[in-house]
Amino acid sequence: GLFFEALVTDIARDGMLSGPNFDLAVTVARALGVGAIVSGGVSGTGDVFAAAAHPEISGVIVGRAFYESKIDLSSALEALRAARAGVRA
Repeated sequence: GLFFEALVTDIARDGMLSGPNFDLAVTVARALGVGAIVSGGVSGTGDVFAAAAHPEISGVIVGRAFYESKIDLSSALEALRAARAGVRA
């Protein structure tokens, strides 16, 4: 295909810190046959971990959560790497 990933933003949740719309992202990813980068509503590290549990989701945009210091990106990435390696962070 022409694309490898699709950016999927639920505009009703964008900037709301209310949690991303994983169902929408997974639906779009499956329909297009590509990975989805989920955007809109990410509120913290828990949402990043929840996204990682969906094989259809290839990335997360953490705009407002980052700007409002609700997520520590280096800690979140370290914990994700440890989880994928089967090691407790």
